[in-house]
Order: sequence, then C-alpha cells, then structure tokens
Amino acid sequence: MTVARTLAASAAALGLSVSGLSALTVAPSIAQAQETQAATPVRESTPYTLATDQPLTVEQQAMRFDTADLSIKVTPQDKAIDAVAVLGFTAKAPLERLVVDLDTLLPISSVQIDGVELAADRWSNPEGRLTVELPQTLAAGGSVVLRVAYAGQPRVAPRAPWDGGFVWSTAPSGEPWIATAVQGEGCDIFWPCIDSPHGEPGRVDLHITVPSDLSAPSNGRFLGKVDHGDGWTTWNWSAKSPNTYAIALNVGPYEEVSGQYQSRFGNTIPLHYWHLKSDAPEKVQALFAEFPQMLDFFEANVGPFPFGDEKMGVVETPHLGMEHQTINAYGNGYKIDGRGYDWLLQHEFAHEWFGNQLTNANADDMWLHEGLGSYMQPLYARWLLGDRYMQRELANQREGLVNKYPVVSGTPKTEDEVYKGDVGPGGDIYSKGSLIAHSLRMLIGDDAFHRSLTRLVYGTDDPRPGAFTPLYRSTQDYLQIVNAVTGEDYGWFFRGYLYNAALPVLTQTRRDGRLSLQWTTGDGGVFPMPVEVEIDGRVRTVAMTGGRGEIAVPAGAHVLIDPQNKVLRQMDVIDRLQAYKAEQRAAAKP
Repeated sequence: MTVARTLAASAAALGLSVSGLSALTVAPSIAQAQETQAATPVRESTPYTLATDQPLTVEQQAMRFDTADLSIKVTPQDKAIDAVAVLGFTAKAPLERLVVDLDTLLPISSVQIDGVELAADRWSNPEGRLTVELPQTLAAGGSVVLRVAYAGQPRVAPRAPWDGGFVWSTAPSGEPWIATAVQGEGCDIFWPCIDSPHGEPGRVDLHITVPSDLSAPSNGRFLGKVDHGDGWTTWNWSAKSPNTYAIALNVGPYEEVSGQYQSRFGNTIPLHYWHLKSDAPEKVQALFAEFPQMLDFFEANVGPFPFGDEKMGVVETPHLGMEHQTINAYGNGYKIDGRGYDWLLQHEFAHEWFGNQLTNANADDMWLHEGLGSYMQPLYARWLLGDRYMQRELANQREGLVNKYPVVSGTPKTEDEVYKGDVGPGGDIYSKGSLIAHSLRMLIGDDAFHRSLTRLVYGTDDPRPGAFTPLYRSTQDYLQIVNAVTGEDYGWFFRGYLYNAALPVLTQTRRDGRLSLQWTTGDGGVFPMPVEVEIDGRVRTVAMTGGRGEIAVPAGAHVLIDPQNKVLRQMDVIDRLQAYKAEQRAAAKP
C-alpha cells in the first residue's frame, strides 16, 4: 500500500467502498493525528526526490551497495533529524564518482571518502542527486566507504501513507508519536540511498536516538539499546537485504508484546508487536493472536517466512499502514469488519513475501506485489472461514475495477506512472491483479498455482529457512515459471489479462439446440480460456479452441455461464452498477 493515490483507489483495491474504508480503518486518535498532519505547512522536496524507481545512473549500475550504517537522532520538538550515514560500496566496474540520492531539505555538513574529508567542490547535491568525486578511480572489485553527515527538517507527509514523508503526531497519552512512510517518494526522503528497487543494500544497521521515555522499534534484529544518561537513548537494529523504502523510523510511547512461532519448516520465529500504551489490553491480545495464524497460512501456501532469523514485527502508527520489512506499520485501530481477520495487518504482512522477498524488477511489474498480495486475502478468508467468505472478497474486488489502463504496459515505468489512476492502472494493480491470479489458479489448478508462487518468490520448489535470498522478478519471469510448472504456454492468458486494459468479452449465442461461445480480447488476440456451463444443474466444461466453442443445450433448459465465477471477464451487471454509482456521485455534487 503506497504512493500518492486516491482514497477511492485504495478502497477499491481492498474490496471496500470509500465510505467503508473510512468507517473501518481510521480510529479516532489516528484520524485526529491525520487532521493535525494535514494542517502542517508543506516544505516540498524536489520533483526528482519525490519520484522513485527511476533509471539507475551509469555510476549506480557500476556500484554494489554492500552496507549502510545509519545513525539518526530524532528531535520531536523541532520535527527534525540529525544523522550520519556510512555507506559501503564495491565497484563492479571502474568508478570515478559515487552517486546516491538525498533530499535537499536535509542540508549536508560533511562528506568523507574512506575517512578523509572532501572539499566542498568535490561533491554536489543538485535536486537531491548527491554526486561525490572520488580521489582516484576505484578499480573493479575495489571497495570504498562514503560518510555523509546531514541534518534538518525532513518532508512532512501531507497524507501518509498515500503522500508520504514524516508523520509528527501525538499519542492519546500526550507523548510524541512519529513514523515514516515513504514508498511513493523513496528512501532518499531521510537517508542517502539508491532510490530504486535495485538499490537494496546487503545490510542496514540502524542506531536511532530518541528521548528516553520513548521507544524506537525498527527493522531487523534488535541489538540492544544504550541510555546515554542525558535524556536520550539509542536503539540499535540490523536488517539484511532490506527493500529500500521499507527502512522505517517509528518513535512513540510503546509497550511490547512478544512471543514465538514454531514454523512448519522447523525454525522458531520471534513475534513482536509494539503498541501504544493507551491501547485496551484485550484488543492488543486479540490482534497479537492473529500473528501465528497468518504465519501458518503464508508458510503453508507460499513458503517459509523470509525473515525468520529476524522477526515478524508490527508497530502501531499514526497513519494507516505500510509494508516495512519486519516492522510492518499498523494503523487500523483494531476494527472488526466481519472478515474474521484484520485486513490491514494481513495485507501489509503479505508484502514480506510479495515485495520484500520478491521485489518487482520495475514498477511496471508492481502487480506482483499488490495483486498477488491482495489475492492472499480471499485465500486467507477461505483458509479461515470457507468458500463463502472468499467469494465475498472476490466479488468486492470485482466491483471496483476500472480497466482504463493495462495492469502491465511492457515498458519501464516509475511508481507514479503505475499507481496514479489518471496515467496508469492505479487500484487495478490490486484488485484486478488479485482476480487475474484467481482465474489463473482456477485454470491451472491449486498444485500448479502454488508451485508457481513458491518458485516465483524463492527461485526454488523446496525453499528452506536460511537457504534463499531476496529476488527481483518481472511479469515475464512469472510467465516463464507458469509455463515451466504446467508444461503449457500461457502467454495468451498473460497477454489477454495483463497487457490489455479491457477485460475479455464472452459472447453467447443460443440457437437450434446449441450454445455458441466466443471470446474477444482488447487486442483481438486468440483467448482459448475454457468456460464452465451449467445446464439444468449439470456442469460441463466447454473447450474454447481458437477462442470459440459450443455445446448442446436442450430447448427450455436453464443455462448458467461460469457458475463458480472462475473466469474474470466483462459483465453487464457490473458495468451497469458502476455507471449507476457514477451517476449518483455526479448528482450528489453541489
């Protein structure tokens, strides 16, 4: 969940109406915090900084990002940070300069290479792209350490998490309550990084200094804290191969609930939830009880929790939520909505697999994060409560599709070009991606579908804890995996659903005791999707060779096409519903 998208797109993506989203997801204290946040004047970052997933520079392509050691002091009363970043790189090709990204709202006071201070004319940060001239060319295989000291007031999120940055809020008990949410804007909002999915460091160490009466849970393993005796305490963390935007600062009057989960794969996974001390204990315990249930579902249906040697971590935030690696942001206010689980927690947790372990090769492939992650919710509903609850979630998702732009364009995109529905698929990467995944599972079967997911996420059919590393994947990678798992070519399926904006149309003609069916796709390509037909209660499958098929139908027989709603397609009933809702919205405008 992320980027500066509309509330309506986010609601539709999760199978909710806009009114339903506001009613279900924002607790009073969180709503008040967001109102305070919205009233704060915006000091804007440059357009370069606000964009993310842009092409890597030549220098960045020639650098391997090994380590980031981040020391960040958070000063609530000034809404400011004071930080030092020590970054380690290895040259993959000869390097004359280093290029990283850092918001110009955070003035730089010092730049060092391998411990030696550089003169001001040896580095520059125009528009937020920090370029550092090396003292001499670094040969391929050579290593270098860049140290950057910076401080200032970072971008305030106008409306986190959709329009992100820092959230400076106040907890119900009166203490500062602070969080970062920067997926749409990128890691460079508060630390010098390579602001691209391909910029993941091998390890990030965090040293977060906050007032001693507050806590600072963050990514990865906890390495202890140091009380400096002057009213400030430093919390130390270490995370392996984190998604760049998933590095998060969380500061507040937290209490911690912890436990352990015995994985079906033999390892023990630490469970941690940092919640506000003002929360009702029974609500805290009810949410925490969902942690092992969710872990069991994902491990059974996808594979081992990717960060089991670190933790399953969740922290309560003054914004709705975000998939921060091993420290997922939770702001759903313990709402109960009849699903049988907390949808926000489950959605963000899905990104540990679809986003953090599997990372999109480009924003154009973002449906692999959001669509597959969103499909985990109907599947989880079935896991908990049965088919009726799965079908309800799928039906809610189906009603929100826009179908204005293809889910995948086939060309490189920035996140804004994907998430903003006026120029790209927007919310369709969630719900349409989920429904496409459902149609694929119905087509190739449970076993092949789950094997395809496992191979996509881990690169192997038999992943074991500690025996895999994060992967970059594209839509074409997934097609090749599906083809390999099934032994069939499903290029027609991916083309018909993902690369066309319009849904496939199934035309029906009934004449002389025969029912004729024909598929039409947005690009006119052949779409041999088989169709189940129920005739007087008996279900038959019609093979659609070449996109056409027919079946005998007795006169007067009742015919129901696709009785189990296995196939995503254009439907008049939903088109009429969407048109009606559009008319109602137009009529309600003053």
